[in-house]
Amino acid sequence: MMGKIALEEHFALPETLADSTRYATGHSWSLLEQRLLDLQDHRLSEMDAHGIAFAILSLNSPAIQAVADRSRAIEVARRANDVLAEAVARRPDRLGGFAALPLQDPDAAAEELTRAITKLGFKGALANGFSQVSSGEDVVYYDHPAYASFWRRVEELEVPFYLHPREPLPSREPIYDGHPWLLGPVWAFAAETAVHALRLMCSGLFDRHPRLTLILGHLGEGLPYNAWRIDHRLRKMPQGLPARRTITEYLRSNVFLTTSGNFRTPTLVDAIAEVGADRVLFSVDYPFEETDDAAEWFDNAPLLEADRLRIGSENATRLFKLRF
Repeated sequence: MMGKIALEEHFALPETLADSTRYATGHSWSLLEQRLLDLQDHRLSEMDAHGIAFAILSLNSPAIQAVADRSRAIEVARRANDVLAEAVARRPDRLGGFAALPLQDPDAAAEELTRAITKLGFKGALANGFSQVSSGEDVVYYDHPAYASFWRRVEELEVPFYLHPREPLPSREPIYDGHPWLLGPVWAFAAETAVHALRLMCSGLFDRHPRLTLILGHLGEGLPYNAWRIDHRLRKMPQGLPARRTITEYLRSNVFLTTSGNFRTPTLVDAIAEVGADRVLFSVDYPFEETDDAAEWFDNAPLLEADRLRIGSENATRLFKLRF
């Protein structure tokens, strides 16, 4: 399929580059480093070779979310957004941006998001999971009441918020002790992000802000396939649950899923069955995944052609109000 749109595609600043060294397995660090720092040449040639017309870029993980000092987090987020804006300005026909946000400070995050959308022309925001604060061992999740004004601003700006994974802190998740192979994209990414997304949904966030849009990568971090059981048990044991609707309803009304790093047709078919083809978006997870793996799988998956077009480009065009 030509004209695909991808939106979990990453870059790095020199000061955030080291956050990605652990994910260089399978190919050399020098190649991953080169691809993360490259915002034009090889990135665009990869897109050309695999039928990707447009990509929305975001900062690598955890980056800003791991900067416990609030002033420094604000500074690095602003710099990241300025660097990305410069790259987008060179090829606005091919590239867009997700804002990096210093969510250690909800008010500063709201102001930086406003600047990124209204001044830099970005398409939304992407946060790499929870943010570390104070000593770095303390963390904040975004269902906390302190984020009420931030979420109002996101809804007012009418842009999506991409909740992207990050590693759990070892001090907070001893369950992984002695099992490093379960960290990262193998399991810990999905488990951490799924719980964070459930916190947002269960808190009643989407009841208070029904026009909010959340994006989850990797075909939903496992949530679409567990939603029935979650809802089934919550009905039996609500325990003061604030949410007014079911998880399934939120997934179908306020959440989009991307195919990033999950190139499996039965899983995609299940996602379509649970949330509908109108709520799934093509993505690669470049450069941590190979563009040819994502594109070759998607282009040849046994889907209805109407669904392939929706997932490949039409849904993203509508969601991000793109004009080509």
